[in-house]
Amino acid sequence: MSVSLNPVRLLLLWVGVALSRVGLIDESRARRVVDLAWPRVVTGLARMSKSAADVAMVGVVLGPAAITGVGFAGPYWGLAFSLGGGLAAGTIALVSQRFSAGAHDELGQAIRASALLAVAASLSVGVLFVLFPRFLISLITNGPETITYGADYLRVLGFGVPFAALNLVGSRALIGVDDAWTAMVARAGGAVVNIALNAVFIFGLGWGVVGAGLGTVIANVFVTAFFAVGLARGRLPGVGDFPVAVSPFGSYLHPGDLRDVFTIGLPVIGRNSVWTVARFPLLAFLYVIGPNVAAAYIVTRRIWGLLNTPGWGFGLAASSLVGQALGTGDEDTAARYGWEVAVFAVATYAVFAVPVILFARPIVVLFLGDPASPAIQYAVPLVYVAAVAIIPQGVTSGIAGALDATGDTRWPFYGRVLGMFCLAVPAAYLGATTTLGVLAIYFTFFAETVTPAIINTYRFRSGAWKAISRGYRPEQAAGD
Repeated sequence: MSVSLNPVRLLLLWVGVALSRVGLIDESRARRVVDLAWPRVVTGLARMSKSAADVAMVGVVLGPAAITGVGFAGPYWGLAFSLGGGLAAGTIALVSQRFSAGAHDELGQAIRASALLAVAASLSVGVLFVLFPRFLISLITNGPETITYGADYLRVLGFGVPFAALNLVGSRALIGVDDAWTAMVARAGGAVVNIALNAVFIFGLGWGVVGAGLGTVIANVFVTAFFAVGLARGRLPGVGDFPVAVSPFGSYLHPGDLRDVFTIGLPVIGRNSVWTVARFPLLAFLYVIGPNVAAAYIVTRRIWGLLNTPGWGFGLAASSLVGQALGTGDEDTAARYGWEVAVFAVATYAVFAVPVILFARPIVVLFLGDPASPAIQYAVPLVYVAAVAIIPQGVTSGIAGALDATGDTRWPFYGRVLGMFCLAVPAAYLGATTTLGVLAIYFTFFAETVTPAIINTYRFRSGAWKAISRGYRPEQAAGD
């Protein structure tokens, strides 16, 4: 399909042009945002479809207990993305600034340093999953069938953890040099491979949750090889030239880059891990309310993941464009990109939410595989709430992406901690221990998005990020 006719690109462009017509954003900047955002949204849709397919496939074959087991393994698998995604925030911040400043030698050093840190941070996590999966799942639930399914799935996933972390570094490096399309080809292609393998392993070979995990691992190895070969050679057959080529034989131990990637990425790892860690008590409290409520919540989170894909695109577009503006010393343009991306993202989330609200019940039935499932009565209202609560995530993702590019990554972390641990988790506890029940779970969705949206907006409006960013820019830009 032609890029110009891609439906996701056309939808985002339509939203951007409409916003520009009423004076909310600048059309030329909106088009640049679309060029970077749409491939990432497609990637997100593909990857979240893969995640949704895992749940749907094992649910059809093995039932709600398998859905819950796979869902309970999800927070642990999310640690790989918390680590890789956090360090990759440092990657995109450094790469985008060095790319716009023409400092290509420093750009390669930043990518190699990021890759080294990603592998070092993720290896121990993968080993933990392989050796102690049953213990880890039993921390969330005491249901023997659920523990067995979750442990079998998690044990296999452990082998894919380092590859998942490296994929994020490779993807962010390309987006930082204005090439979101190639990153999309790699990661969306990996998701398609994953779904195809899952269908063979689960339905064809009857491997159940083990097949779902194996498909995920193989797909992540495939994507890692794509990025490694493409960046090393500067091109790939069938894909074309990469914007940059990075020698795999250069230094991986440049102290300045290791420090910068770590200091930028650490708060982002914390921010990403907040949701991952918070899921443990949330799922435990949901299981107390009832196994069908837990299954309904897991299905809703998969649908939430699909709804949340605009944030993938707009957050990274903000990081790349704000970083590139700062690389040339243009702080005013950086600020305009930050605000306009947030407005653009909110409008797009609202557009995405409408069809989900209209077709909530058939979507839920598709996941559960049984129109008579008792989980449906809980899942449909949860989907309605999630579709509305996701809209403030446009501000959260857009502004967080902009702040990531500046190196000012602590405040988005604070917002996530406040929303999850001070509001969402206590609300879930009240749902499990009082008559509030599922009503309290509705509140958790809004706590998760509205709170960090307020915190991020406050921080970006303060302008403190301008001074912070000067410490990470190439020398010629920092001195402008």
